[in-house]
Amino acid sequence: MSRKHTDTHTHIVTFISFKMISFETKFRVYLFFLIPSIFCSLFDLYHFLFNKTSRQSLHNHVIIVLLCIGLICQVTNYPWMLYYYQYGDTWERSWIFCTIWGFLDWPMYLIQTILFAWTTIERHILIFHDRLVSTKVKRLIFHYLPLSLLLLYCLTFYIILYFFPPCGENISFNFDMICIFPCYLTDYRFYMWETIGHQLLPIFTIVFFSITLFVRVVCQKRRMHRAIRWRKHRKMTLQLLSISLLYLVFSFPFVVVTILYLTGSMYSLYGVFLPYANFFSYLIILLFPFVCALSLPDLKTKLKRIFCLRVRQINPMLAGGAE
Repeated sequence: MSRKHTDTHTHIVTFISFKMISFETKFRVYLFFLIPSIFCSLFDLYHFLFNKTSRQSLHNHVIIVLLCIGLICQVTNYPWMLYYYQYGDTWERSWIFCTIWGFLDWPMYLIQTILFAWTTIERHILIFHDRLVSTKVKRLIFHYLPLSLLLLYCLTFYIILYFFPPCGENISFNFDMICIFPCYLTDYRFYMWETIGHQLLPIFTIVFFSITLFVRVVCQKRRMHRAIRWRKHRKMTLQLLSISLLYLVFSFPFVVVTILYLTGSMYSLYGVFLPYANFFSYLIILLFPFVCALSLPDLKTKLKRIFCLRVRQINPMLAGGAE
């Protein structure tokens, strides 16, 4: 199932082409990552929220929001997908359920991409223009306000289009996984606004600002030679670049598909790329917690503490059983 449709014909093509990857394959791959991903999300959130230093670090705030969005999808969208792969079209679903599922699928994917695109811009501010966030008022203007407005805009935009569509009535059906067809996708203006503003522009933003951040940090290191400041910048840069790589690798097929459709060229390739673009795009939320965990400070120490605590809890039980 494509996460995005342009018209009924495209929807039918999407449904047929996505069958190229079997339900069994998708079920196994997503299930393999899902359960560890949920635990890793909880681990990351625990660290970011309960560790004072991490919680107060401005560069972690968007990451926390992204982890929360991903966790919501992991406990709703992905289990529903797995259930559908098991029972297919025999699963009868209500209109409201399909609407909620549709809202948790494509919009949440785009919201994550848009918020991370802002992160790539904000990281330049935090590293090279930290005076802009040196006071409470400046932090409100340049840090909290952009994040809040972007999140509010995205949620309002898609809540209206999915639950109170101005274009008429959304169509629900049971012959595909995401059993809702939002009517706004038949409106050329809405479609182009979403495609360019919510999909292509964020991806190009991630590419441009990630590359320029890397170049600026390397140049600054050579120029300043300040080890302490470099270590701080290196952690922030590596965290951003690792997440950027995740988005670019698994979102790039979707970008190719979108460009092929917009240009109207090589439509046969559109049908070939589409199932793989969908398949890989669903891996972003599942892999995101692992990439975040790799950027945590003292990760090995934290894992050792968890496992040591677990061993200590098990040993007294074994000793008691031996007695």
